[in-house]
Order: sequence, then C-alpha cells, then structure tokens
Amino acid sequence: MKTTADRIEKNTVVLEIEVPQEKVAKALDNAYHKLANKVNIPGFRKGKAPRKVIESRIGKEALLDEAFEILAGVAYPEAIKEQQIEPVARPKIEVVTLAEDQPLVFKATVITKPEVKLGEYKGLKIEKKVDEVTDEKIVEDLENLRNRHAKMIVAEGAAIENGDFAIIDFEGFVNDVAFEGGAGKSYPLQIGSGSFIPGFEEQLIGAKSGEARDVKVTFPQDYQAADLAGKEAVFKVTINDVKRKELPALDDDFAKDASEFETIEELKVDIKNKLEKATEEKAEREFRNEAIKQAVEGSEIDVPAVMVESRIDNMINDLAINLENRGMKLEQYLAYAKMDADALRESYREAALVNVKTDLVLEEIVKAEKIEVSDEDMNAEVASMAQAYGAPVEEIEKIVRQQGHISALIESVLRKKAAQFIIDSVEKA
Repeated sequence: MKTTADRIEKNTVVLEIEVPQEKVAKALDNAYHKLANKVNIPGFRKGKAPRKVIESRIGKEALLDEAFEILAGVAYPEAIKEQQIEPVARPKIEVVTLAEDQPLVFKATVITKPEVKLGEYKGLKIEKKVDEVTDEKIVEDLENLRNRHAKMIVAEGAAIENGDFAIIDFEGFVNDVAFEGGAGKSYPLQIGSGSFIPGFEEQLIGAKSGEARDVKVTFPQDYQAADLAGKEAVFKVTINDVKRKELPALDDDFAKDASEFETIEELKVDIKNKLEKATEEKAEREFRNEAIKQAVEGSEIDVPAVMVESRIDNMINDLAINLENRGMKLEQYLAYAKMDADALRESYREAALVNVKTDLVLEEIVKAEKIEVSDEDMNAEVASMAQAYGAPVEEIEKIVRQQGHISALIESVLRKKAAQFIIDSVEKA
C-alpha cells in the first residue's frame, strides 16, 4: 500500500491511498461471497450462485462498492497510523480508481487534531480569595431558616401589604368576555412575588378580606397565550383572606425545632462553620478554574469548527438526557425557553470552544510532562464514579469494560492529572 499526504490547510490533510491490484481482486472475491449470501437467485441455494450470475443480478458496481468498503476499512486506518495523523471527524472520501484489473486509488480529506503551542502553565501567580464570613451573612442564613419554619396565620381585618398572601377568587375578561384559563378559586397569591401579570399584585395592596376589586392589566406582548398577548383585560377579584407569616422567636426552642442543637448559640456556631466551609470550597474552585483558564488562554490553538460542533452535540445530548430524567422532552424545554434548536446551539458555542481548547491544552501538557496513569489512579477514578452514581465499584468496572470505555477513562484521568499539575505548580499571590 502506498500513501501520500498533502496538507492543504492548517488542520486539513488530503491522503492519497493506493491499494495493490491483487488486494482488490481478493476483496472482490470476499465481496462476492458476502453478497451471494444475501441475494436469492432462483435455481440456486443462497450463497451458491456463480459470481457471473450474482454480477448480472446486482450489477458490477455493487460488487465493486462492497469491495471498496472492505479495502478502505483497512487501508484508511493504516494510512493515518503511517502518517501519524489524529483525525477529529469522519474523512471525506473520493474514489479515484476502482476497477477489477487496476490498483484501488482513493483520497481521504481528513480534519486533524490541531497543533497546540503551550504558553506559561507552570508557576502561574494566582491569588486565592476567600470571602469573609461576616455576622451579616450568619444573620441572613438564620433568617432564611427562620422563614422556612414560619407559620401562616390569618391577619384578621388587616389590609394587604407587600409580602402578604392574598387568598383570592378571580376571573379575567377581555372585552367583557371571560377567557379560558383566566379563573381561579382560593388561589394563594403572594403580593410582590411577580407570579401574576405585571401590575396585578400591586392593585390588591390595601384591600381587606371580603372586599372585591376590578384589576385592570395589559398582557405582555410576548405572553405565552398568543390570543391574549398585548390585550387589555379586567380581572374581577374577591379577597377571601389575608395571611401573613408568623416568624418563630430566635431562642433555644427554635434551635431545638429547626436543628439538632439545644441552644441558639450552638446553631449560630454551626451556621458559621458551614458558611466558612462553603466559602473555602468556593475559593478553591475559583482558584483551580483560574489556573486552568490562564494556562489555556496563554496557549495558541486554531480549533477546527468540526470539533466545536461535535462538543455542542455532546452538550445538547447531555441536556436531553438530564431533561428526560426529570420527565421533560428537549422540545418542551425549547418551547418553554422560547428558543429554537439553532439558538440553543449558539448558546452553547462559547462554552464548547473553551472546553475543546481546555482538553487540547491538558492533552499537550500530558505529553510535555510525560504524565502517566497508574493502576491506583484508575482504581481511584472508578471508585469516584461508583460513589457519584451510587453503584458498586465492581458494577462500574464491568460497564466500563463491556462498553469499551477504558481508553476514554484513561484519557480523562490523564487530563485531570495535567490539571492538577498546573494547580500544584501555582505560586500563590
């Protein structure tokens, strides 16, 4: 087999591959036997019809096409290995010569993995910023916990204020005609929540239980029900009750009810400890992300568009799986988000480009630093996956082997080790 390579663009190579005639003849014979077992010829048992009969039935071109698939399936992988090319997409194939009495000649246009010129990735100077846990933040968390344990009580004779819950009956009219979906009974509407049409909630402020009000609104131009978008409407509203939150006192009894602690002081200490842990984890996450970001931004890479498109495909597929796990189809999500498939792809484009660049830089660092994966590294990764999925380690190992994911897992571990190499070498400011 002969192979020549012509780099026509930065990340595009055209391979011209020539396969000897004797291999073509052998492939044609294999193609004949393969097709003979699929074609029913009257007067012959399946697979026993002579080659000339098969050719006359299906045509010489079909036989040659089958032979080409057999030959190219071997020749192309050998060619990219010989030329030390890493494709990032399926090649574009052009047959030059395909005949029984001649060598096979075909061209494969290949998009290759881009060259990565590493910038600074060792000894980066990065400051790790840990937010201070202030008394205000502790009070805010305590108030949130207090609100979660609040009771709703009827505010007898009270006028509705912002934050109150108005228990209402309502019916909406456009041009004095009630419209579908515009009515409700004993609906608990929190004033100021913004859950109703703009302007609706504010018009209930000051009303009391038993009072009736006409609320005049205009539906937004982008309202989900097209027949109501932009139209003026009147809602006839009756206030059944006004309810308010009754917050528990911040005392030891509250601490016992809302937590495993006996005193309010113990609860405050626990809140402070959790906030300190959360801020430390956030700072560490941002520190690591900044280190990787700087290493990537300092590198030079011309990323082929096909790699970005492929990553977008993967991201959308992950989104679809996550949505299905929550009982929603991707099409429903797009409708809810008022977005079409093209807009969704564009929303992922920038992140996809950054992700591809990051992987390429980490892979190049693996080569530059001669990073390797040990059995211990693999065992730790499988154990981490098992913990994440809540499955036994043995089951994850079995899935990885059966689905042929060992190489992908090794590459993932190598990239993680390269990322850790960057982080470990940072000179903290």
